[in-house]
Amino acid sequence: MPTVEVLDAKGTHAGTLELRPGVFDVEIRMPLLHQAVTRELADRRAGTHDTKGRSEVSGGGRKPWKQKGTGRARQGSIRATQWKGGGKPFGPTPRSYAQRMPQRMRREALRVAAAAKLAAGEVRVIEALDVPDGKTKSLVARLNALGVGGKPTLLVLGHASPPLGRAARNVDWVEVETPAHVSAYQLLRARAVVFDRGGIAAFEEALAQ
Repeated sequence: MPTVEVLDAKGTHAGTLELRPGVFDVEIRMPLLHQAVTRELADRRAGTHDTKGRSEVSGGGRKPWKQKGTGRARQGSIRATQWKGGGKPFGPTPRSYAQRMPQRMRREALRVAAAAKLAAGEVRVIEALDVPDGKTKSLVARLNALGVGGKPTLLVLGHASPPLGRAARNVDWVEVETPAHVSAYQLLRARAVVFDRGGIAAFEEALAQ
């Protein structure tokens, strides 16, 4: 059964915690992780790109010159694709990039991502994380005590207080998430994943097989 060290507010040893093997001790399946990450990044695309074809650009209703006798190539419209200011051939149009992925696969990808982070030694569990004064300096000092200062860090907390959210807002390498909304991409992107006791309990409960 996998275990992880539990740290107190000062970053010192405060015990160990046994983790559910069905969540943190599963086979690392790279193709599944790749599919989950690709899906999430694709879903983030707005898909609002648009170009105009020759039927959408203005002008060009008249034939620029007669068909024969000029010595020039025949042309039907100055808005054809080969003309400057003409329509764009095969240009992008608004579309959705959303990809389907069954719920069971998404949940398994979360388990695989969590197991991969644990195997890499990038998972930390603390008793509680709170910044009552809501100051960024206080939060950074707490994270430095945990040994994650300056690294892309994901905080998975059972309850994120407003002062903590305000303090984390000014730190570009910190992301705060709840166990119900954490994704495989967020776990893999972070170089350190910090759970509090409530957060890891809720995370395991949500992914328990």
